[in-house]
Amino acid sequence: MKLPVIKHLTQFIEENDQDYIVETIEVLEALTEVPSLKDEELDVIGELLSNMYGALEVNKMIKEGTDKKEALNTFMQRVLGSIDK
Repeated sequence: MKLPVIKHLTQFIEENDQDYIVETIEVLEALTEVPSLKDEELDVIGELLSNMYGALEVNKMIKEGTDKKEALNTFMQRVLGSIDK
């Protein structure tokens, strides 16, 4: 996950609608079922998916009243905390 990408996607959601991200996730998840995809291609799709899911989570926190910067930092701390375990 990359914070700048999540931040950019969060901005996109604010300016447009989260439905675009949700639909893109559905398309990318469907693509992962293509049997001829190479591991590297699946890794790229997985990275895109994780950033999009992260942006949705950050957007949810913002809607619940958390400051945007704090929501981004809280999310990344949670991600890093789960990696350290």
